[in-house]
Amino acid sequence: MDLKFSPEDEAYRLELRQWLEDHLPAEPVPVDQDESFVHRRQWQRKLAEHGWIGIHWPKAYGGQGATLIQQAIYAQEMARAQAPAPANGLGISIVGPTLMEHGSEEQKKRFIPKILNADEIWCQGFSEPNSGSDLASLQTKAVLDGDEFVVNGQKIWTSLGQYADWCILLVRTDPDAPKHRGITFLLCDMNTPGVTVKPLKQITGNSEFNETFFENVRIPRDNIVGELNGGWRIAMTTLTYERGISTLATQVRMKQHLEAMIDYARGTRRNGHSLSEDPFTRQQLAQAHIRVEIMLMNLYRTITSQLRGQSPGPEASLAKLYWSELDKWMQEMGMSLQGPYSQLMRESKYAVDGDWQYNFLRSRAGTIYSGTSEIQKNIIGERVLGLPKG
Repeated sequence: MDLKFSPEDEAYRLELRQWLEDHLPAEPVPVDQDESFVHRRQWQRKLAEHGWIGIHWPKAYGGQGATLIQQAIYAQEMARAQAPAPANGLGISIVGPTLMEHGSEEQKKRFIPKILNADEIWCQGFSEPNSGSDLASLQTKAVLDGDEFVVNGQKIWTSLGQYADWCILLVRTDPDAPKHRGITFLLCDMNTPGVTVKPLKQITGNSEFNETFFENVRIPRDNIVGELNGGWRIAMTTLTYERGISTLATQVRMKQHLEAMIDYARGTRRNGHSLSEDPFTRQQLAQAHIRVEIMLMNLYRTITSQLRGQSPGPEASLAKLYWSELDKWMQEMGMSLQGPYSQLMRESKYAVDGDWQYNFLRSRAGTIYSGTSEIQKNIIGERVLGLPKG
């Protein structure tokens, strides 16, 4: 494993770091969800104006054609600067790359240019109430009627669906085919009559997710990506992009959370001494440091393998399982450090500064989306350890 960055890569890091120092919004991201979306959309447009968004995209489509190392540096620096997340994250990370690989020339010309500048926001219509981890069992159906599909069904966990202009939608077009072979990948205009989006209130108080209903929604046949009944192959491409290099940014944010816990332990006195002098607290903080560094080493090992031409394998499951469970553990540790103050949300004048409570509640989701921890353990057991299926 090579942990060195070349002089060119370090120059790239310094260029990005300087740009962020000059252009990062002075005001924090608003707490209100609607205001936050507007803020992040404006930030994405500034990034697009200066060529600092979608850097992994080919230059022909408005990106930088960045190397894998540059993508890793970008993720680290954006997290280090605590830059706002772009409003069109799904469009940038999964929709654009999927269309580049599988879309028609007409689809590429129509949709790709408006993703980077956030003119059109995208959401993902994959999961259903009874089709999450077993995605291929989805039941939302589409019947071809002339040159249009008539779609009926329900999707759930539609991230930011209330703001989206378009949706990548998996539908069942052949109910008699084996479940993986009767699925088609469509592009759905979210303003089409019959589309209803209902936000879901989460334990955090926000509504990132939605349930989306399709009632006789008519989608032009030209909006197929790939072939009729060939959507599963397209979906697998999309899910591969979903588990990309962005985990490095997660590692940086975890390190920042660790530093915040250390500062809190040093500055908080309890039972006559600072928390950082308590042996158990010191052991917990040391263990957190070790685990965060292990995560970084594993990510560097994965990047090194890809630089050597090796295709990503079960490493994606190892990374997903590790960071999601580590995040949950660290957020619980943060709550433990605060003691009774952990029960106070940030609106309280007595609450500890920061988003500790929100992040604690939010961390549960990480062990569920993009494949539950149980699913990741099955993949690791079967494909890495060679264990028999239960």
